[in-house]
Amino acid sequence: MTIDSFWHQFRIHHPAITTDTYDAYMLGAEGDVATADHLAALIKAGTKTATTSAYDLYGPDEPLPRVGEYSIVLDGHHQPVCVTQTVVVETVPFLQVSAEHAYHEGEGTRGLKEWRQVHREFFRQEYAASHRPFDEHHLPCVCEVFRVLD
Repeated sequence: MTIDSFWHQFRIHHPAITTDTYDAYMLGAEGDVATADHLAALIKAGTKTATTSAYDLYGPDEPLPRVGEYSIVLDGHHQPVCVTQTVVVETVPFLQVSAEHAYHEGEGTRGLKEWRQVHREFFRQEYAASHRPFDEHHLPCVCEVFRVLD
């Protein structure tokens, strides 16, 4: 199913939603199909209700997430899995991301120690790919919380 047809079917089942504005995204590193599939499944199941991105890695024309916006979560093959709505967005330093946020990310043990370890590795790779230095002491993180709608 295409992303547009997925959104169209979603709107049929949710007539109160009148916008046709949405984002579609895949989580994890580009090309990492297994991770993207795993994270999409966690979101669909309602286990993962938050995500974190590096503020510095947003492009000049790439908007930050906004409260109220709708997103279509894609699996590792860019196929739509579910629709979410953003309910909280805050930017905080990497070392100040809360245990609560780590829990809502829904991965592994759901603990802050593991969250930091996994995200340290992920952000190092993302910064390296952008030819930028990674510094966890100065890394602003965009922490997003969402709810699964369908």
